[in-house]
Amino acid sequence: MPDDTDPTRHDRLDRHPTPGAHNSLWRWPSAKHPLRIAFNYALIVLARHSPSLRLKNYLLGLTGVTVGQGVSWGLESTPDVFWPELITVEDHAIIGYDATLLCHEFLQEEYRTGAVVVQEGAMIGAGAIVLPGVTIGAGARVAANSLVTDDVPPDTTVAGVPATEQSRA
Repeated sequence: MPDDTDPTRHDRLDRHPTPGAHNSLWRWPSAKHPLRIAFNYALIVLARHSPSLRLKNYLLGLTGVTVGQGVSWGLESTPDVFWPELITVEDHAIIGYDATLLCHEFLQEEYRTGAVVVQEGAMIGAGAIVLPGVTIGAGARVAANSLVTDDVPPDTTVAGVPATEQSRA
């Protein structure tokens, strides 16, 4: 994973305090306009169920996701509904069936946002979850049902909860 000189994903997150009696999720309408969330949600639902990769890429682009050439989104894959504009998926990457790319974390007294970057030719397996502030390196592979909490170096395979580098046998 990252070496000791690389900032962690937590260092790359923007923190937004939400003081008051309720947790930060209660404050979401002041973080993003409800109509924008509804618009994003409708387009993402359509994209999740469309078998057409061109249509998926087009719809997700309308939400603000940066989608490279030849990107493949598996059925029911889900980009962040609140901050899709923080997602970049570079050329020929694959986002597997039911994978989730999150750009936010709602916590008790703050919410955090951070970019997710899936670099060229990377693959994210079915059901995997990528947390905010994470970069998946070019040609990297994330195994199915993994939880990616740290950057994945290029041409590396990670698996598990949390995802860790897998050696080649």
